[in-house]
Amino acid sequence: MDDLRKHYIETAIGNFRDLKRLAEKALDQLGDDDLFRAIDPEANSIAIIMKHMSGNMRSRWTDFLTADGEKPDRHRDTEFEMDEPETRTALARTSHQPI
Repeated sequence: MDDLRKHYIETAIGNFRDLKRLAEKALDQLGDDDLFRAIDPEANSIAIIMKHMSGNMRSRWTDFLTADGEKPDRHRDTEFEMDEPETRTALARTSHQPI
């Protein structure tokens, strides 16, 4: 049974890393203007979506199976705010966590 658990975890981590690489390749194709542009006043930019997804995943996967999904230190509303001036480098620092 331990071999099955180990294999599952290794496979899951490998899949997450593959998805992360795909996302990074897609982002490499975007200029900064595209990354931070919202297509209309009611839309979120790709950068805002990245901040939100990062906060969501960090909250959901921290203490997975031992604590409820939403963590008290998460500030969801701020995930939809873009600090000025926001840069690609700053965004990468906040949204890239090692897998």
